[in-house]
Amino acid sequence: MMKMETTWSSKKIIKISSIFILSLFIIVFGFFTSKNVIFGVKIKNVNIIDGTKVANNIIEITGNAKNAVNLTLNDRPISIDRKGNFDETVALLSGYNIINIKAKDEFGNNDEKNYKLIY
Repeated sequence: MMKMETTWSSKKIIKISSIFILSLFIIVFGFFTSKNVIFGVKIKNVNIIDGTKVANNIIEITGNAKNAVNLTLNDRPISIDRKGNFDETVALLSGYNIINIKAKDEFGNNDEKNYKLIY
């Protein structure tokens, strides 16, 4: 019978370590490249609070629609900057008002937020 020795040479260790590091790099790069597909579009940091009574009929609405390419406020398209920030002024009617914000990303993912305000 032949006895096999299991010795780890430095070349073998470097080769296995290199393959592991390269594989880890590919996985991390793939995650960061596809994070917009994974997480989709998200509306956040909107400056109005649902159910609030407001004293002025003109309000400014600001927020962020992360990863959005199409954003609407009450079914009216509004502009966003490269970071997804938006800033719009809305005139409220007397009584109960609903502010509807819809965002869509380049992959067809949607997010929608509704805020009720009383003027």
